[in-house]
Amino acid sequence: MKFTSLNLSKETLKALKDLSFKDMTPIQEQAIPLLLKKRDLIGQADTGTGKTAAFAIPIIESLDPQSNDVQALILCPTRELCCQVAEQCNELMKYHEDFSSLAIYGGQNIETQIKALANNPQLIVATPGRALDHLRRGSLKLHALQSIVLDEADKMLEMGFLDDVESILAKNKNKKAHIMLFSATMQAEVLKLAKNYQNKAQHINLKKRDDK
Repeated sequence: MKFTSLNLSKETLKALKDLSFKDMTPIQEQAIPLLLKKRDLIGQADTGTGKTAAFAIPIIESLDPQSNDVQALILCPTRELCCQVAEQCNELMKYHEDFSSLAIYGGQNIETQIKALANNPQLIVATPGRALDHLRRGSLKLHALQSIVLDEADKMLEMGFLDDVESILAKNKNKKAHIMLFSATMQAEVLKLAKNYQNKAQHINLKKRDDK
């Protein structure tokens, strides 16, 4: 299936063309139509299968350019993944002139991040610990949050971020927020997290059966 078969904005389609994205990968083909309908989702797919675009495109399409509030929060387990996801989000939204995104993670000067958050980005990509730090400081506010992504949820829990992730989810006051969870494996803790915070989530499993 081609991206042009979806009802996407001309700005997003232009960015996809620049990236030479024509045909959707299996995870994109299954996930994007559901996410455009604001369905909660559990997605299992291997690294390198295009899952970032699978959640980033629907998020970008849902952003309100008239709002200066944080509307989407993507949580990643590491600084490296946080930067990779933020870079692709920026590439996909580059023709949406009224949209902006920001990556926040540990190891980066927090005062610099506070100043950048004051510029009202609509999309935040963050590591759990740093996101929680900003929430406690009041420099990150989630009162208008519409979309939440837990990317590589199994790795986040393996790295000991369960309490941070749950604290962040608990601070989300919009119980209708769209929650997407991507995980290579479905450990008990991941399933519990999905059950506690998602609403009738659709489960897509494209992991190879011989993967451990």
